[in-house]
Amino acid sequence: MLTLTINGQSREVDAPDDMPLLWVLRDHLNLVGTKYGCGIAQCGACTVHVGGKPVRSCQLAVGDVGTRAVVTIEGVGNTSHGAKVQQAWMEGAVPQCGYCQAGQIMSATALLDGNPNPDDSDIDAAMAGNLCRCGTYIRVRRAIKSAVAKSA
Repeated sequence: MLTLTINGQSREVDAPDDMPLLWVLRDHLNLVGTKYGCGIAQCGACTVHVGGKPVRSCQLAVGDVGTRAVVTIEGVGNTSHGAKVQQAWMEGAVPQCGYCQAGQIMSATALLDGNPNPDDSDIDAAMAGNLCRCGTYIRVRRAIKSAVAKSA
């Protein structure tokens, strides 16, 4: 039995230590906002925050989480930057199909947590690992800049 802190709540999970965090979140805790994309940490759809850092949950074994707090798309709106990013995403009508957007929002929030005033190259670097088959990259950049403006 593992005890994890997920979105500020202590949760007990009966899962093998080597199970990817993604499957624990989705299948054991019913937190289905985090998506399975590629399974090899290349697309970013499964991005969550672990210990305040963006990670690909498809490749992180739940046993390696330890005592670090996990924040998912279901909880990121409870953070200052997360709320602003989510609001900017809605106001900017960023999603097209929406499948990748949870990972996009998680990466954008982590960017603003570490750098509240990123320039274009900072945005490019932070978002480079998040793929969008619909090509919403221009709207993503615009939404991040809007979230920055809301924070100013």
